[in-house]
Amino acid sequence: MNPLVSILIPAYNAEPWIADTVRSALAQTWARKEIIIVDDGSSDGTPSIARQFASKTVTVVTQANQGASAARNNAFELCQGDYIQWLDADDLLSPNKIAKQIEIAETSASRRTLLSSAWAYFLYRSSKAKFIPTPLWCDLSPIEWLLRKWEHNAHMQTATWLVSRELTEAAGPFDTRLLGDDDGEYFSRVILRSDGIRFVPDAKVYYRAAGSNRLSYIGPSDKKMEAQVFAMKIQIGYLRSLEDSERVRAACLKYLQTWLGHFYPDRPDIVEQVQQLAAELGGKLLIPPLRWKYTWIRPILGYALAKRAQLLFPKMRWSVESTWDKALFALENYKTSIDKALANS
Repeated sequence: MNPLVSILIPAYNAEPWIADTVRSALAQTWARKEIIIVDDGSSDGTPSIARQFASKTVTVVTQANQGASAARNNAFELCQGDYIQWLDADDLLSPNKIAKQIEIAETSASRRTLLSSAWAYFLYRSSKAKFIPTPLWCDLSPIEWLLRKWEHNAHMQTATWLVSRELTEAAGPFDTRLLGDDDGEYFSRVILRSDGIRFVPDAKVYYRAAGSNRLSYIGPSDKKMEAQVFAMKIQIGYLRSLEDSERVRAACLKYLQTWLGHFYPDRPDIVEQVQQLAAELGGKLLIPPLRWKYTWIRPILGYALAKRAQLLFPKMRWSVESTWDKALFALENYKTSIDKALANS
């Protein structure tokens, strides 16, 4: 067996990263692959950079801006692969990521076995990524995987998955109504229709920490808050369709409690919706606690301003860390280029 793997890359204003992402796809040791890049109406240099890689195995298409889900659906419609590798335009794959997963997939009796892998955050220097295991880093049944995800507030990054075409078609397309957590909702469907998840520890993914620029960031956006609640309701329904036990309801309540802080106190109407969901599950949610560093602000300036401070200071710290890592990354690249020039002289 020598299956074709389709590496599907939706891209939007990814000019600083797209070249490195495509190079990581091209560098895969699994030889039989195709790469499809769908530019979602970028306003920067993303399309022109992507076209530099166009070849017999790299297809680049553009569409009017419709969102990441529409770009992913378009990419899948264009692909021919026996297996699907999703890859966001700022993330990286280790060279043997796909080969390691195919090795396991091809020993499985079922085309509905879902493959996952290890992943780690990085800013600019992927060499500094730290792979820290979570309760999802093992072989699991669909119900156990979904339960652990909510019980431990864990997740599996989009690029970690390798999905057979049969399973991809069974799950259906990405939901274009969702502005955030579209991948969470989508892979819940993939998991529901799978025969189970096989974790491949030697396959690795590097997930770029994009701060408030990441698609999943909700912030003060009313549209994103509303879409998030919609996605939460759908995913709770998925889990309860598998099992409606006490443990499942407790996991759903924890999931709701985890997300409540994104809506409270700014959207009391959404808070009411979420509390109603909790009541239907036999529970009640608490006012989201502030981290101890910011609790002193509440009695002076109120909860809303304390929450803003709790959001603002980590963003400021991330900005400083990102700037520093970028400078070191540039310095390392400069040193490498000088070393190469000296070696060739």
